[in-house]
Amino acid sequence: MPVTIKDIAKTAGVSHTTVSRALKGNPAISLETRERIQQLARHMGYVPSAVAQSLLSRRTQTIGMVITTIADPFIVQVVEGAEQTAQEAGYSVFLSSSHNSPDREMAVVETFRRRRVDAIIVTSSRVGSLYSSQLDQIEIPVVLINNQEEGEYLHSVAVDDLQGARLAVEYLLTLGHRRIGYIGATDRPKSNGRRLAGYRAALTQCGHICDPALVLSSAADSDIERGGVGLESFLAAGVTAVFCYNDLTAIGLLLACHQHRVAVPQELSVVGFDDIDPALYTTPSLTTIRQPRLKLGQLAMTMTLDLLKGQETQDQILPCELILRESTSQRIP
Repeated sequence: MPVTIKDIAKTAGVSHTTVSRALKGNPAISLETRERIQQLARHMGYVPSAVAQSLLSRRTQTIGMVITTIADPFIVQVVEGAEQTAQEAGYSVFLSSSHNSPDREMAVVETFRRRRVDAIIVTSSRVGSLYSSQLDQIEIPVVLINNQEEGEYLHSVAVDDLQGARLAVEYLLTLGHRRIGYIGATDRPKSNGRRLAGYRAALTQCGHICDPALVLSSAADSDIERGGVGLESFLAAGVTAVFCYNDLTAIGLLLACHQHRVAVPQELSVVGFDDIDPALYTTPSLTTIRQPRLKLGQLAMTMTLDLLKGQETQDQILPCELILRESTSQRIP
């Protein structure tokens, strides 16, 4: 049986209250008594009850984190950043997957709330505007990472999708590409809309017409499958470069190019978005837009902890970075 405060009190010959105060370092108990009881507690193998402590403090020192899926390589560093920051503050992180479903996200949020977590973080969230009234009624902080629905939610951390997309397309334009395609993702409407807007803004700024035929957002079971769908139509339309919604989509396009013997980057330049680890190991390695994934997680957790302290917070938008690798080259006339 676990050792209790009553067991320590009986062995020490003092009251239950004295032991409790001594273990908490209460100065009302003499230093000698405190040290004797703390040493006795260690010797007896006493472990404080987290449940009892949470009942007293009304805090469980836990944060619930809703992720899309553990198979998503984008999420690894986001979780790592959040967990590092939480552990430094003495909190534990619980994970649960939404599988990119807003209804599932909200169900997980409700489950976390019933489990008495102190706060909730939702990644690639689609609950922000869809369930804003329900979120406002939850009595604990909820922070969204890369909110995927139009409309704003009170607490969020996001990457600057528009700026990242402009970086990608402007770079392709400097390489001499003019027929630049875009492969989007309809299941992530907000970030897709902003990346598409960045794509169009870069073309317009350089005096080029945005051809709707060069924008594809086909339905697919996975990002990789989505990447390979439009290759033939792109080639038929004279496309020489493609900007993809994310790295997995770009990897799907690279696979399709390999299968159809389309040389990358000699015949088609490809740019992704995210800079997930596999982007470095594709053949050729993938030019991409880097999201500061570790920092996204760290900032989201920092915001969450500040809210738990009752402090004011502001939404955070982080800039992207262009990472040059082997999948892009100068357009050959």
